[in-house]
Amino acid sequence: MVIRLVFALAVALLVCNPARANADIDQLLKAAISQVGVTRSYDSAYVRLAYPGGDVPLDRGVCADVVIRAMRALGVDFQVKLHEDMRAHFSAYPTRWGLKGPDPNIDHRRVMNLETWFAREGKTVPTSANALDYLPGDFVSWRLEEGQPHIGIVADLRSADGVRPLIIHNIGAGTRIEDVLFAWSISGHYRWFAASASP
Repeated sequence: MVIRLVFALAVALLVCNPARANADIDQLLKAAISQVGVTRSYDSAYVRLAYPGGDVPLDRGVCADVVIRAMRALGVDFQVKLHEDMRAHFSAYPTRWGLKGPDPNIDHRRVMNLETWFAREGKTVPTSANALDYLPGDFVSWRLEEGQPHIGIVADLRSADGVRPLIIHNIGAGTRIEDVLFAWSISGHYRWFAASASP
């Protein structure tokens, strides 16, 4: 496991695209990659969080926490933004948890809420089977085999065959950089940044 983490970090340092001009994407990806080897477990337990800026201990988290922590490096707090929108438009969000109102301790950590909020913010871009459509810094969500929602960040690193961008995510063993873009059914594709350079 340690060898894999060291290899992933080495690849991240050596293969980053120096031509990418977007400083925000660069900062986002650095913040996401910095979680590798730090966030070592997956923990979806409900926890009371500070607001704003609340987080579970850095050694654990869920897939959404990878996204939230990376965006906070840019000064963007999805906990606050999503909570404010849910307070104003609660009926627009999924009801599967049976809540009667928004909860800033957990709402932003749920993939389906993030998907809804990204769509409401106009950040949706088409999904496709073409790897070139997925740019560094994009967010991608999936439905796993059992229907479980999952989310990750498109890296500026490529698969061993050079075809697919790698994904920064936490699917159970902590934050990792893996070749999983097309491993599951893609349910959403979101681009926070208006312009991205080609991978």
